[in-house]
Amino acid sequence: MNAPQAKQVAHPHILHNDERIDEYYWLKDRTNPEVIQYLEEENHFYKEAMKPLEPFTEQLYQEMFARVPEDEVNVPVQDGPYYYYARIEKDFQYPLFARKRAEKRSQLDSAFEEVILDLNSLAKDDEYLSVTVQRLSPDHNYLAYLENRDGTDQYTLYVKDLTTKNLLSDQISHVFIDESLEWDATGTYLFYITVDETQRPYRVWRHRLGDSQPDVLLYEEIDITFSLTLNKSRSGHFLWLKSENKTTTEIRYLYAHEPHTAFTLFDARRPGIRYELEHFGQDFLILTNDAAQNFRLLCCSTHDHTHSARVELFPYDDKRYLQGLYPFQDALLLSGRQDGLTQLWIYREQTLTQLTWDEPLYTVSIEGNRSYDTTEVLVHYESLLTPRITFGFHLQTGERTCLQQAPVPGTYEKSYYHQERLFATAKDGTAVPMLAVYPIGLLDKGPAPLLLYGYGSYGANSEPHFDPTRLPLLDLGVVFVIAQIRGGSEMGHSWYENGKLLQKRNTFTDFIAVAEDLIKRGYTTPAKLAARGGSAGGLLLGAVANLAGHLFQVMAPAVPFVDVVTTMLDETIPLTSLEWDEWGNPIDPEFYRYMKSYSPYDNVSQQSYPHMIVTTGLNDPRVAYWEPAKWVARLRATKTDDHTLVLKTNMGAGHFGASGRYNHLKELAASYAFILDKIGINP
Repeated sequence: MNAPQAKQVAHPHILHNDERIDEYYWLKDRTNPEVIQYLEEENHFYKEAMKPLEPFTEQLYQEMFARVPEDEVNVPVQDGPYYYYARIEKDFQYPLFARKRAEKRSQLDSAFEEVILDLNSLAKDDEYLSVTVQRLSPDHNYLAYLENRDGTDQYTLYVKDLTTKNLLSDQISHVFIDESLEWDATGTYLFYITVDETQRPYRVWRHRLGDSQPDVLLYEEIDITFSLTLNKSRSGHFLWLKSENKTTTEIRYLYAHEPHTAFTLFDARRPGIRYELEHFGQDFLILTNDAAQNFRLLCCSTHDHTHSARVELFPYDDKRYLQGLYPFQDALLLSGRQDGLTQLWIYREQTLTQLTWDEPLYTVSIEGNRSYDTTEVLVHYESLLTPRITFGFHLQTGERTCLQQAPVPGTYEKSYYHQERLFATAKDGTAVPMLAVYPIGLLDKGPAPLLLYGYGSYGANSEPHFDPTRLPLLDLGVVFVIAQIRGGSEMGHSWYENGKLLQKRNTFTDFIAVAEDLIKRGYTTPAKLAARGGSAGGLLLGAVANLAGHLFQVMAPAVPFVDVVTTMLDETIPLTSLEWDEWGNPIDPEFYRYMKSYSPYDNVSQQSYPHMIVTTGLNDPRVAYWEPAKWVARLRATKTDDHTLVLKTNMGAGHFGASGRYNHLKELAASYAFILDKIGINP
């Protein structure tokens, strides 16, 4: 079976006196039948190459499927007269969302369940389906939600009458995927954000429910490096309209009880200054990095938000990275990071107190809380070994009550496994954390197969989460490690700053340092080492494959961002202009040269590469399909080894792969089968 060979067409780009030949540039044109034919040929080659692994793939799928609970029900969250929750039954691909009317949590078992949205009834066969934002009207009679069926970031807004169960005639297209939809306080108006031709969220509109008149444009963001998001204060009294890029924030607010008024500017944008707003009692809260790299918290009256009227709630601590505000009637909760881990703090009676936890590694978050005047806040806790626990945290007493622990079907004994945090020394001497989990006693037998995961971009964090689908790998004798490399924010905001723009190579060299450290410790060997990462994590793998591919036996880059220079040069590509603050604008010669020095596509060379399984989506607006397609074509024509290289293009989905949890699980099982087979595991 011969691998597909894409034709080469010389396509020179001359910029900054540098001629850059791109022989696979023609793959960008998805309207060209030859492009689709090539992708289909690659899919056929993928299918043929995976045939010997079908029994192993099915075995892994069944073992992961066996870890899926019969029914999964979120802890109900109170909002007004109802408790809202989501649940999913084992035989179904999607969740359904429901509510029960009750005054107290203790009454829920006997209360009637009302299904407000069943995604399984919306799905059609194996068609892609994504429902993101859901917003209830203040009187709880209407549900506005966003739906998409092609994998792009453009969604359609629907409104469901929860009394009649029918959809209203109000349907609005081109709404952005997330943080783009809110009601006013009266339930008369919907505010929403639409995208431009590059899928940048740039306009906010006001729509009167049931009105056939044109909607009112309230604001347009004309700077192509900025995008809009829309949220409501936890109190429900204000709408926040945020214009932002990766470094700068500008927020406007609107009193939700007066939907006809204009948005009011809070603080005008200043380069490098980011801030968040919330409403707490009679005050605005401002979380800002102004004169505080890891953010400080200020407050001021809602009637006077001049700089002179603002006061600091508690002293700034550089070791404490504040990231989220959760005001409630009785107290203020804050989320952030300290000592490399997620943390929560409660602010009451002018005192800030950090919540403590039992395990040395964990992830804790505040999620799903709807009511501002509640006394019980839901807190999620988990670790690499502890399935998610939902606590009810009492804001006045500080008491925690375990409301639910996620079940793990089958045999799972936490004491059979070990989790730990290790540190590798980077090229510049920086200590880089890594989180490991594996069966106790595994390493007593010598180096083991090891799967190393990394991301390292946008300040996004790779946390110690519990994943039941990881258990079959651990039980097969695999060590799983998360590399918390620079470009994330695991060690504070500076960790992010030191892994972006002209310091981006730190991300890649950190990952290499982690791999070398694990080999040096005797945890694994190059013949048993695998790497996995997606999107910007795919860029990571592509860059590392060029720099130190000899350390790895196999890599699994998913929707990889590998053609950095081409994408960042083209403003017509969705989201490109929003990325310049992360990678730099290659129109600048300094950034051009730096990007080109690490861009995986531009640095493919005549050398040996690891085995690779590469995935992409034809409709992906975030990382275009042609990036991995071009990269794979160039690798095929250039690399000197006979290692397996396969490309799978999902012809009906986008950045996040298949929708439906079982379709997604099947894709994951195939990726794991490929990886494990190459590092010596195939029962």
